[in-house]
Amino acid sequence: MNYIIQTERLGLRNWHSSDLEAFVKMGQDTEVMKHFPSLLSPSETEQLMNRFSTHFYEKGYTYFAVDELSTGKFIGFTGLMYQTFESDFTPSVDIGWRFKREAWGKGYATEAAKACLEFGFNKCKLAEIYSHTPVQNKPSEKVMQRIGMEYIKTFLHPKLDKDSPLNPCVLYRSIPHGR
Repeated sequence: MNYIIQTERLGLRNWHSSDLEAFVKMGQDTEVMKHFPSLLSPSETEQLMNRFSTHFYEKGYTYFAVDELSTGKFIGFTGLMYQTFESDFTPSVDIGWRFKREAWGKGYATEAAKACLEFGFNKCKLAEIYSHTPVQNKPSEKVMQRIGMEYIKTFLHPKLDKDSPLNPCVLYRSIPHGR
């Protein structure tokens, strides 16, 4: 397999049609999707996967499919995405991750996210990378902290209803070392 990014335990790559079945299961898992507005239908998941793949060809980065190297199995995604929703910090590139439940608690999100930050700064020459998540998503916020991101603020996400239980969100930022 040709990986764009490889860590000790993980391979990050562009998406394949063979990822769809496992990705659909992730999008319909209530625990995996707990911090998102809704579960994803199979067609929504396929559209999302195609959007990620197209984004890679347009920008050179995306939310990459992640394989566990020891098994070769798809376990989720981690990567970078250009965001344009209306806010005082966009347009910008954000880093995000989502993993199958059976991949939780193994440090995969942190391992993959560190590698993606390095890729974003060193290969893509990005000046800054943001990340955001609902305030109640403490596991994702802890990943942001473990990869060295700096807390910026709490904000109301404009794509969510202001009264949504997923609002407010926390915002973190990272810049290349030495700046």
